[in-house]
Amino acid sequence: MRYARHAAMVLIAVAAIGVSSANASGDAANGKKWFGVFCAACHSTKAGVNMVGPSLAGVYGRKAGAAPNFNYSDALKNSGIVWNDESLEKWLANPQTDVPGNHMPFAGLPSAQKRADIIEYLKTLK
Repeated sequence: MRYARHAAMVLIAVAAIGVSSANASGDAANGKKWFGVFCAACHSTKAGVNMVGPSLAGVYGRKAGAAPNFNYSDALKNSGIVWNDESLEKWLANPQTDVPGNHMPFAGLPSAQKRADIIEYLKTLK
């Protein structure tokens, strides 16, 4: 009984740590900086300007694979994802695991804080 109580407390603590890192609050100014480091070589922030990757102007709230004039993978077009905090968090953590068969050659960003910052910045790209 004592072991079970201790194990339950450990599991609750581990779960709380996981939730806090997944829900890190972001900073758009830092996100702009990290976007420049990790994303800008392939993605524009100007509407209609596609590069190796699609424009990310207006990406927050948009259906995945729906930016005009970009050749998306069938996997991404058919994913049913709408870009929001949760979906962007999963995507930025590991796009290949999130949507197998997509064309994004990015292994993912291990830092939960940097992902949260980039997501906050993406929200500003109207």
